[in-house]
Amino acid sequence: MNKPSNIAKINERAKPFRLVKYFTFTSLIAIFIGTIILSSLNTHWVRSMQYQKSEDYAFLLIENLNHQVFLQFILPVGLKYGKIELRHHEQFERMDSVVRSTLHSFKVEMVNIYSKNDQIAYSFSKDLVGKENLGGTFYKNALEGNPSSKLVQNGAFWEILLGIPKKIKIITFAPLRAEKPLSPILGPVLGVVEIRQDISSDYKRIFKFQMLAISTISIVMGIVLLILIYVVKRGEGIIEKRAVERIRLKDQLTKAKHLSSLGEMVAGISHEIRNPLGIISSSAELLKKKMDPENVLNAIADIIVAESRRLNNIITDFLNFARPQNPHRIPCSIDDVVTKNINFLDPQIKGNGYAIRTFFDSEIPTILADEALLYQAFLNLLINAMQAMPGGGDIDVTITSANGALWVIIEDGGVGVPSSVIDKIWDPFFTTKEKGTGLGLGIVKNIIEAHDGSIQIDNRGPKGVRVSIKFPFREDDK
Repeated sequence: MNKPSNIAKINERAKPFRLVKYFTFTSLIAIFIGTIILSSLNTHWVRSMQYQKSEDYAFLLIENLNHQVFLQFILPVGLKYGKIELRHHEQFERMDSVVRSTLHSFKVEMVNIYSKNDQIAYSFSKDLVGKENLGGTFYKNALEGNPSSKLVQNGAFWEILLGIPKKIKIITFAPLRAEKPLSPILGPVLGVVEIRQDISSDYKRIFKFQMLAISTISIVMGIVLLILIYVVKRGEGIIEKRAVERIRLKDQLTKAKHLSSLGEMVAGISHEIRNPLGIISSSAELLKKKMDPENVLNAIADIIVAESRRLNNIITDFLNFARPQNPHRIPCSIDDVVTKNINFLDPQIKGNGYAIRTFFDSEIPTILADEALLYQAFLNLLINAMQAMPGGGDIDVTITSANGALWVIIEDGGVGVPSSVIDKIWDPFFTTKEKGTGLGLGIVKNIIEAHDGSIQIDNRGPKGVRVSIKFPFREDDK
């Protein structure tokens, strides 16, 4: 199997899912950014509402203060003294008492009352009394009967940028008017009232609410992101697994078609070859019988017979590989089959320095299998193990049951399979031996898979090969 090509196929099949993944992540990021922006706009809206609320609150305070000052100060003082002069101590104290008693339970930091010539006639701070030209534009607007407010923020640039300056004040200017008793119509403007409110705590609460909202959004988005990453990873795994399975099935289908064509060709050729081959072999044997035993041509006859048999074995391998294996299943003990293989190979084992060690479970379940086919498969594997150790050595055969399957493991101490060719060992006609058709392992694999099993070959440790064969238990196995 061409790995780079398969990886390219998997990547190609995963492209639509990756587009969905990228779109999803991009959408999530866009939603997160949009939510942060929306949260900021919402905070700005709340601050605007807070500002409007504070301004309306200031207007009500000024209206109430205007009423109390007119009733409790302007009228009585005007009647008593004839005119109002706040520079007189008694009048100032009376004004201070009226203002403070009116605003004592409200959060007002500073009150200034301006005369019509932009001079501070009264203030919570006596140092400001008598100061001129401090009202500015807002004073002029109020003098014309238009109340207004401004927001003053004190702090570092980054504090103001984040909306948490050290001090936030709202300064409101409104006209001080004379009142007409029993009339809703206000009188002329007598001066201007300035009220300063410290709303720092209100803005800090808004900032805390904003941070809480952003933190909550971040946590929720983080959880959604983790869930999304988990779902995407699982989705990628499923798609990749399906792509690999699809490629494997496609390769198997292609291989099956190829082998089917090869099998038909081999069956036809083998039939045509075997007939003349049998005639050649039998003719050589007959010729040998009629010849003088001392004749040197007897060696040629022996060569013809031997090579005919070798060619017949090759044809047999072709047929065994090409034609489908349909096992005749009967109750079968795997350990008995392996024992028969070992007994058959006993002369070669003793004569060439081999030792086959068996490690069988005490109780090995019987499975439904074709004993003759399994005998052929295990024999090929044991012969391969012996051929991997020309000078002799130990071969371990383990039979055990685990994880719902029967396992047969054959291990040798040979040189192993080069990593560069280990993926090709199942390919038809591929062999690393000087003599051989390259069909032995293919025949073994066909036999094992015909029994619903699987076979895997791996290099073990510093040297040697491990062959792992798995036979899943069927419902009718005992």
